[in-house]
Parts: sequence; C-alpha cells; structure tokens
Amino acid sequence: MTMPEIDPLAAKPQPRSVADLFWSFTILAMQGFGGVVAIVQRELVDKKQWMTRAEFVEEWAVAQVMPGPNVVNLAMIIGNRFFGLAGALSALAGMLCFPLIVLLLAVILYAQVAHHPGVAGALRGMSAVAAGMIIASGLRLLPVLRTHPLGLPGAAVITLLTLVAIAVLRIPLVYVLLLLGSVSMALVYRQLKRVAERT
Repeated sequence: MTMPEIDPLAAKPQPRSVADLFWSFTILAMQGFGGVVAIVQRELVDKKQWMTRAEFVEEWAVAQVMPGPNVVNLAMIIGNRFFGLAGALSALAGMLCFPLIVLLLAVILYAQVAHHPGVAGALRGMSAVAAGMIIASGLRLLPVLRTHPLGLPGAAVITLLTLVAIAVLRIPLVYVLLLLGSVSMALVYRQLKRVAERT
C-alpha cells in the first residue's frame, strides 16, 4: 500500500484563488508608499504566513537579481508558486493597476505644487523614512542567516564586499552581481554538497 503524496504547499496557509492574490497584492501595493518591501515581508510572512522568513529571503534574492522592479518580481514569483502563470499575472495586475491610477493622479497634483519649498522638504523627509523601513525589514530578516549554508560570518563577508564594491569603489551593479553573485553561489553549492556527502 502506497502512502498518498503530500503537497508541501497544502500544509500551510495559501491564497484561496487568483482573485485573492490580486486583492492581496493590491492592498500591499496601496500601503507601500516608499517602502513596499517592509510591508510585503510583514503581510506575507507574519500575517498571511504564505511563506516562511527563509523562503522570503530566498525569493527576495531571486527577485533582486532579475531585471525590473524587485517587489513586482517577487509578486510574480509568489503568484506563480501558487497558481502558475495565471497567479503570476494576477499578482502583477494587483501590484500595478490601482497604484498606477494613484501615481497618475499624484503626478498631476505634483505638477501644480512642485515649486513649493514645503513639498521639497516633505519629499526629503519621506526618503529618509523609506530608507529606515528598508533597513528595519533587513534587520528583521537577519536571524535567517544563522541557518544559511554560508553561515552568518560568510554572509557578512559577502555583504561587506558588496557594500565596498558599490558604495566605495563605485563598480556598476551588474559587474558586482556577476562577480560576487557567482562567488556566493559557488560557495553555497560547495557547502551544500559537503552537507549532502555527510548524510
């Protein structure tokens, strides 16, 4: 007698339909003024529990390497995970439809008040808040690196090298990704291979 196969996705919460995906990502996108990453991580990992923190970090890494906006890439990856192409397109539509309408209205309004000094000050203040939200989201995900194949020290070294290459040496991002990304993937592959050989 063979045991029935267990779908790993069915064991945890997941979206009920492509419409659920669409409205979930619409709500996320409408909340994410200046920092969708922090909102997405809180909503999808902590509240909806559609993915674990480790899964979020892995998918976020893939989304950042792909061309295009990172959060849109992540939405499509998550949509595809649950409902294939229909899910990816539904998540994409959720991320873009209503925010695009709001953006167009904001552009029209901004054209009328762009020269006002108070608006410039407000925009500078919002950029600081957005940076803080991204840093806070990164710090909340930091414990995941303890179980990373490279370990916390290895991941810290790669992070530091990336920071120096981009912020200090001003090396274009594409070259940093090709070099340090390749090195990181090779090190992770070698570590995973060693673990597999031990077991």
